[in-house]
Amino acid sequence: MQNNLRVILAKKKLKMSDVVEGTGLSRNTVRALFYETAKGIQFHTLEVLCNFLDCEVGELFEIEKEAV
Repeated sequence: MQNNLRVILAKKKLKMSDVVEGTGLSRNTVRALFYETAKGIQFHTLEVLCNFLDCEVGELFEIEKEAV
């Protein structure tokens, strides 16, 4: 699964701290998603991130198709 949080933040010229302040999510949660060390994500967190970033879940996370 491809996590595009870093790419979206770069395009919008936002920092992790902007996400933390704008969403109320914990710094640890945002950091884990940004550095792709998170093992999972709660639906509420997805909803909050997508609302803040004005994006869809499919833009934030994509399923990578393996080469055949």
